[in-house]
Amino acid sequence: MVEDVGLKKKGGGSEYEDIKSIIHRYLIAKTDFLKIKDSLNDDQLRMFVDKAIVRLSQETDLKITFEERAKLVRELTSAIISLGPIRPLMEDKDISEIMINGPRQIYIQKAGRITLTDLAFEDNTHLMHFIQKIIAASGTSRRVDESQPYTDFSLPDGSRVNVIIPPCTLSGPVVTIRKFSHEITTIDHLVELGTMSQQIVLFLIAAVKARLNIVFCGATGSGKTTLLNVLSKHIPEEERIITIEDTSELRLFQEHVVNLQAKAPNIEGKGQVTIRDLFLNSLRMRPDRIIVGEIRSDEVLDLVQSISSGHSGMLAIVHADSPEECFNRMITMMLMSGIRLSGDQIRRQIATSIDLIVYIELYVDGIRRVANVTDLRFDRKTDIVTLQDIFTFKQTRLDEHGKVHGDWVMNHEVPSFQHKFDKRNIKLPPEFFA
Repeated sequence: MVEDVGLKKKGGGSEYEDIKSIIHRYLIAKTDFLKIKDSLNDDQLRMFVDKAIVRLSQETDLKITFEERAKLVRELTSAIISLGPIRPLMEDKDISEIMINGPRQIYIQKAGRITLTDLAFEDNTHLMHFIQKIIAASGTSRRVDESQPYTDFSLPDGSRVNVIIPPCTLSGPVVTIRKFSHEITTIDHLVELGTMSQQIVLFLIAAVKARLNIVFCGATGSGKTTLLNVLSKHIPEEERIITIEDTSELRLFQEHVVNLQAKAPNIEGKGQVTIRDLFLNSLRMRPDRIIVGEIRSDEVLDLVQSISSGHSGMLAIVHADSPEECFNRMITMMLMSGIRLSGDQIRRQIATSIDLIVYIELYVDGIRRVANVTDLRFDRKTDIVTLQDIFTFKQTRLDEHGKVHGDWVMNHEVPSFQHKFDKRNIKLPPEFFA
């Protein structure tokens, strides 16, 4: 019976998912699956899983149709057989990025440093076969071919993949995989890694609870999404959260989360759904919070206007190399929307809507640190917009081992959004602000 392998059907999920979970646990507990999976080719692995399903069906009262069996074999093996020669790199928790520059060059980023590995694909055909397999395993509708030579998608484990192929590249297919870290799940992990101080932790948690509108910025791979993911755990459980992304990266821990994802145009160039389309639709979905995976275009106009109309607690990401550059990029994106406002009016709108800019930087020692937590201020008397750091990381020296030394300095002046803390009775230690 099913109980013989320590498994029982759980309530609350679909019957198919229950069966899938039972078979997965049977493979691990009662077969040599984990020992032999690396030595089998794709066909042998499928056959092994198929035989295990048949054997379990015979030993138990599980009723599985032929179509369900085929689907189970495909889903249970796809995550394994899709990785090819880069499987050990994906399983190495210390590697944060994998860069495949054609079949013969595979680079990795480890501890913030990029190095060339001795792994390789056989040729361009082998690499293209690998690409098609990981796209199929992702379960998305994304594709890559001559008519659509580049794409973004996410793997089942949350890792983000970018693919671009000839004729847009001259060195063969290029694949970039940014791995999703399952190790960093709490704010304490970030403190242990040296990403921020305990004071910054207290302040940012309070900012999220006080429903401040926060923009996270930084360069590619600096840890913006990771920090947003971890901080989002402090959004109250009763709130309805809408996430909007181009490629799924956010992994929120609350129950009431609705995930929206942009859609690329089809082969005929039709059916595209943009971030802006999703944002406008999300406003009609009764959101308590809207989280935008990345602002890169005219959707910033709708975000600013929605904040002005009462949708507080927004969290968003912008690619920028400093708080000042983040603010300037948002102004530029607003201008690109075609809105008929002067530069000063746009600056004022953004400054009155966005409360906080959190800038994360990858330092030369491989540690991602919150470099600035910046208050975006607008003085209504003087009509002047200023960016004032609340926390700043001050680097003091770089030792002989390449380790960055320094500490966070705090500005104790009362921030412009203090009234939002007071409104929701969010208390900070008395020594924070004068």
